[in-house]
Amino acid sequence: MSTDATTATASTSTKAETAVSYAALILADDGIEITPEKLQTLFKAAKIEDVEPIWTTLFAKALQDKEVKDILTVVRTSAPEVGRQPVLANEQSQDKPAEGTGIIDVGEGDDSDADVAIFDLFG
Repeated sequence: MSTDATTATASTSTKAETAVSYAALILADDGIEITPEKLQTLFKAAKIEDVEPIWTTLFAKALQDKEVKDILTVVRTSAPEVGRQPVLANEQSQDKPAEGTGIIDVGEGDDSDADVAIFDLFG
């Protein structure tokens, strides 16, 4: 497959995804259920003919029984809350090391070389 054909295919699918996304948002904004038929109706009204029916079916199934407006307005991050340490699912107690693990003593040393090495990374 040539590079031009790959680029054209990627571009077409990206345009289709974008068109279906906008059509789904239009339906959600009007409080209309998102179905493949309603998405296709919007495409016909907008004279968009290059969207394959698979896209409307995929989006309609993905958004079925979901509140699209809530999905767009609820912002969640994966970062921990400020001031709290992240907790790992398999983490036991912070006070005791897990069995089979030990603390490695690297001895007392001068940390000035380590500080300089960090700044060398940034040139």
